[in-house]
Amino acid sequence: MQPSKLRMDADNAFLRTQTQSSVRDRISSETELLNQAREAKTAKLKALRLEKEALERDMLATNPPKSKRQRPETP
Repeated sequence: MQPSKLRMDADNAFLRTQTQSSVRDRISSETELLNQAREAKTAKLKALRLEKEALERDMLATNPPKSKRQRPETP
């Protein structure tokens, strides 16, 4: 006995819904992974920048730049 057309249409609609749901879930998971990777990279770069700025401040504090003396103009 073959399933009725109504039953086959319902099965097909269910499979479409399942497929769409699984695709949506996969895209959502991939997006979340990309966001986490971007946030981790941003945090790492920020930490490196702050460390560099702190080192530069320390170097300026211990070795202040020498003032540039202007030579007197010769007539």
